[in-house]
Order: sequence, then structure tokens, then C-alpha cells
Amino acid sequence: MITSEGKFVVYGRLSFAVFALAVTIGLVFGATLKAQDRPSAEGSQTAEGTVVRNVGAVKSISGNSLILKTDAGPDITISVPDGTRIVRMAAGQTDIKSAPSITLAEVQVGDRMLLRGRSGANGTIEATTLVVMKQADLAQKQQHDREDWQKRGTGGIVSAIDAAAGTFTVLVTPTLSVVVKTSKDTSFLRYSPNSVKFADAQKGTIDQIKTGDQLRARGNRSADGKELTAEEVISGTFRNIAGTISSIDAANNTISVKDLLAKKSVVIKFNSDSQLRKLAPQMAQRLAFFLKSGAQAGSPAGGQTSASGTPAAGPEPGGRPQGSRPTGGPDFQQMLSRIPSVTLADLQKEDAVMVVATQGTTGSEVTAITLLGGVEPILTASPNGMGAAALFSGWNLGAPGGEAGPQ
Repeated sequence: MITSEGKFVVYGRLSFAVFALAVTIGLVFGATLKAQDRPSAEGSQTAEGTVVRNVGAVKSISGNSLILKTDAGPDITISVPDGTRIVRMAAGQTDIKSAPSITLAEVQVGDRMLLRGRSGANGTIEATTLVVMKQADLAQKQQHDREDWQKRGTGGIVSAIDAAAGTFTVLVTPTLSVVVKTSKDTSFLRYSPNSVKFADAQKGTIDQIKTGDQLRARGNRSADGKELTAEEVISGTFRNIAGTISSIDAANNTISVKDLLAKKSVVIKFNSDSQLRKLAPQMAQRLAFFLKSGAQAGSPAGGQTSASGTPAAGPEPGGRPQGSRPTGGPDFQQMLSRIPSVTLADLQKEDAVMVVATQGTTGSEVTAITLLGGVEPILTASPNGMGAAALFSGWNLGAPGGEAGPQ
């Protein structure tokens, strides 16, 4: 997607499950740690007797010891002596004082855990406190968050900022904008330039958000759906590329693309997290027609379409037409989320593609977050790129809260 400054900006795909899990751990365990330093990732590298704090998932349990797969990466071995305080935190709970005590026998592989302890001999950590969040609780929290983001969330490209008022105008579709209002109680997060993983996101500030950024917010909507008072705001800027494939290196999982925006070639790497999809010609033409005509989203004559380009059948729960937004009109992100995935082998030289990638540390090579093929009609229909940017922003971002697809 291309901003008015000629920058092709789209938010990267964000796994719902990762988001929900990270929010729970970040907010709940973060509140538990309060003003202390972030959990250490040193594990066995810490000196004996050093205070250790860490967060991760239980990998295995044997007798009175367990292995924790830390969020920072390394596994650490934890001994749990008699007298260790073990409590169970419910999803969304922030006060450890009211958390009920449990025994080590109630801890299971896969449970999330906040460790407090001291490093011992042979790299083992002797636990003093274990704060546990059960998998079932997390699943329930994810489901709740997913439903809440569907009902009360919005996202798209930041098209205007009123710094004095603390508001952002977000272009959700080419014909729909929402004003996001923030306050002193709004929490902000910002993605790392080299990652779209929530675990790598840092606490942000309102002044970091710029025009052309991608932003997603959750909060209470106005009656007409045109304003949202945000409780949470997540934002970031990612490298975006539009052009044609000049070469494919399947052995190294890379392609070279002639970037029409930067006027130079760029090497794009793919990994297991990269998402590749390709529009069917019929759907690409329909989307291009929408961009060309500037048709009003949701006009009765337009109807709703499915990912295949055929009319969508039946209403969603709650009475909304399938594929529509609460404010009316087709939800292109819903449509795009149903496009079948493809592989690198399905791409060909000279294919037109739109790629969302990490910004990277150099300008010559980036890692793909999302690639969308079959986009020639769309790029032709949106010469300034802003319409296409709004069209695809929500799809590339994906609503937080679970794996149900973008909303």
C-alpha cells in the first residue's frame, strides 16, 4: 500500500494466538513484576545466588524439578523445594495476593509460568515463587479477547493525527475512516522494526505514531461507528514492496523483486512464519473495480462477495450480513483471509506481488511477513496506492485475540 508520500506501508500479519498469549503474560505478569526489571534471560549463565526472574512455558516436569522454555529463548532447569510458593493466576488477574495456592502436582506441561528464584549449582534455578497460568485459562482468555476485538476493535492506516487532542484518523477501507480517541488511560505498544512478533514489541508512546503507520485499537465505539475511544493501541511501521518478481531462488527461499516504489531490486527472504497467498483473477478484478470506481462500501447494488468473488450467503450471528463491518459495507479483510495459501513453488518470474516485510537492518534484504500475488489489476487501479493500502491493511495485521482471522 502506498501513502501520499509514496511509501508503500502495510501492517504485518500478527498471529492471534501469539497476541493473546503475550497480552496476558505482558499485562498480568508484567503487573506482578511491577517496577522490577524485565525477566532475565540469562538462565544458567547467572552467578550462583543471583536473583532470577523469568517467564516462559513449562516444557517438562520430573519429580520436584521442571524445565522452563523461556520467552527469551533458552531452557532453564528449576528445582522446586518444599515451601516454594506456587499460585495460580486467572487470565486477566493482576493481584498475586489474591491468587490461590496450588501444588507442583497441579502444574502441567504447557502452562505459562512466572519464575522467581535464585541461581544454584550446575546452572539450576531454585524457585522461591512460581506464578502459574493454566492452558485452559489462557484458551478462555484468548476466546474472550478474540470476541472483544471483533466487537470493539478497528484498524487500518493512520491518515491524520491531531496531537493536541490525542486522536488519530484511521483509514479502515478506501471509503471508511474511524477517529480513534486516546486518553491518559490508553495503553500503547510499538512493534520492533525487525519483527511483528508481539513478544518483541515494546511499550510505546503516543508520539511514536506517525502518518502512514498501521494502527489497531480496541475500545468503545460511538453510536454511528465513526469514533472509537481506545483502551489499547498497537502500532508499527513495516517495509512494503510492490513490483514484479525478477528471480526466484527456491534453494535459499528467496526472491528478487523489482520494487516499483524504491526503483531498485530487493531480495526477500521467506521463513516458516511468512504467509503467501494469491488472488484469483476474478477477485482481483472485483477489487480493482472497487478502487477505480470509488463505489460506496455497502451500497445495496454492490452486495457482498466471498473470497472467490461470488455473493456471500447468509448473515453472521447478530444479524450483520456475512463479510460486512458493524458500520456497513463489505469487509475486504474477511474476504482476503479466506484466500488459499500458496508456496514459493507457485510463484513465477514476472508475477506482480505486494509484499509486507520487516524493515531489516539493511536495504538490500528483508524477511517477508506476507506476500500477495495476482495483484496487477489492483496496482493499476490505485496509482497513489492509498486505496489499496486501506484495502489490505486489516488483512495483513489480523485482529488480536485468537486464530479466527482478521476482522
